[in-house]
Amino acid sequence: MALRSRIKPSAYFDSVSLMLVQREVRALPGVREAGVVMGTEANKELLRDAGLMSSELGAARPDDLILVVDADDEAAAEAALSRAEEMLVQRRTGTTEGAYRPKTVTSAARALAGANLALISVPGRFAAGVAKEALAAGLHVMLFSDNVPVEAEVELKREASARGLLVMGPDCGTALLGGAALGFANSVRRGPIGIVGAAGTGIQEVSSLIHRGGSGVSHAVGTGGRDLGAAVGGTTALWGLAALAADPDTEVIVLISKPPASQVASTLLAAAQATKKPVVVNFVGASVPSTGRLFGAKTLEDAAEIAVRLATGSPPDWPRRHALPAQEAARLAPGQRYIRGLYSGGTLCYEALGVLEQHIGPVYSNTPLDASRMLPSAMHSREHTVIDMGSDEFTVGRLHPMLDPELRQQRLLREAEDPEVAVILLDIVLGWGAHADPAGQFAPVIRQALERSRAAGRWLAVVATVTGTDLDPQSYDDQVRTLVEAGVLVPSTHVDGVRLAALIAEAAGGRGARREPAVLSLPPGEITLPDAAAIVSLLAQPPRVVNVGLELFADSLRAQGVGVVSVDWQPPAGGKQKLIEMLDKLGA
Repeated sequence: MALRSRIKPSAYFDSVSLMLVQREVRALPGVREAGVVMGTEANKELLRDAGLMSSELGAARPDDLILVVDADDEAAAEAALSRAEEMLVQRRTGTTEGAYRPKTVTSAARALAGANLALISVPGRFAAGVAKEALAAGLHVMLFSDNVPVEAEVELKREASARGLLVMGPDCGTALLGGAALGFANSVRRGPIGIVGAAGTGIQEVSSLIHRGGSGVSHAVGTGGRDLGAAVGGTTALWGLAALAADPDTEVIVLISKPPASQVASTLLAAAQATKKPVVVNFVGASVPSTGRLFGAKTLEDAAEIAVRLATGSPPDWPRRHALPAQEAARLAPGQRYIRGLYSGGTLCYEALGVLEQHIGPVYSNTPLDASRMLPSAMHSREHTVIDMGSDEFTVGRLHPMLDPELRQQRLLREAEDPEVAVILLDIVLGWGAHADPAGQFAPVIRQALERSRAAGRWLAVVATVTGTDLDPQSYDDQVRTLVEAGVLVPSTHVDGVRLAALIAEAAGGRGARREPAVLSLPPGEITLPDAAAIVSLLAQPPRVVNVGLELFADSLRAQGVGVVSVDWQPPAGGKQKLIEMLDKLGA
């Protein structure tokens, strides 16, 4: 056995490139285990857990690249390290722009005629600086990066508002602008329904249901998860509503978010009424009353259904796939009564928590509806548990679960071993940026879980919901078919799947005190919407994108025929925080 490593100083690569190369290196002949990571403390800890750490690697800095291989012999280890370097070079130079790649956002904006939007997915501590450069270059911003301080978000959005520009994010994973799908987004037909959402998978579920219901989406403006909090004040949501109000292609608007801060909710509901267009509002986990042109929706499915009915005059005709919860519950062994939800989508996870607590009582989570139900550790479930496996505690040093299902697969098998578990609940999210075949990845693992349960004298119900369309690269029908053939119950919508899981657990005796959603009050009067002319211009045609960070996003845009140039981005000042702060002061 041979453990060999290399450190490449100040050699930044995005996490997707590193994880894909790591996966390929692990498959090379003679390789037992491999690590291809940046030298952050979190990644060093992962290497230590995998038995790949050495004293030499302990000296690596956060901006250094670590290559380490555990192989059968020294020759296999050295060959694997060399191959890893070759693949990383190929990923950096193998773009359609040829040999030259701009080093800055400003030079990239000059290189791409008509550039009007920057898609930024660099590490959070550098993201605000890149976004400031983009705004200074006159670009709208989609900020996928998370872990950006809220003070930086407020400052960015204040500067963007002064320039008449849009900042979507931080932590904005989904947008549909001018027919282009950015980040994690589904392929849907164009149509008269616009969406504003502080909810990535919420936008995906609603836009997919609108498509499958026979209508289409004009645009979807993502805001980032904190936008509707008190500190930020709903800045991006307000600009998004103003833009869709002025957009001639949008006839109906859908507003989606977790329950906002009280004052922000009042402002946005007043703004919704000021659009003079029908606005459907779903604050996931809360209830919004309907009045005039404002339509409250209890679930994401309700939001899509109301929007389609308003746009077409007819309700959507979604094919329904029914299962019999009592029949499933009757197969369970004594003591089986709990649900374990393993989610990749944060908004879908939050909706599941709300729906389940209305049916079966308290549900524990790493993102609970009530702090009293916070799990001490997200790694260990108790009673009814629903986990957001896309949260930071699961994604440090790893790909998002919509790209890499490995952790969810391992957790599924572990939960299936619990003799008190009756139902496993999963979301399968399709679209641009997501795994090429998520159902194909889960099907054999689910079969294994079912076989183990039956061998132990237990029944196990696996319920999965599929968010996507027939136009997605993965194909909605193919994904559903793969899951059904593996023995999975696949309802037509997310909320149907959650209700099915709840009914099975309830029939098995897993019911506690139910929770009713909070009812929000409507504000008096309307407000004046800001002038969003520059944003309406952005929506008029597919954007011209400067991509900074994950090359995966640039690849998906090219596949859609969208103009994009990628920046050969590296951390400023070699990633040294003190030097960065000094340079910032000099530039102030």
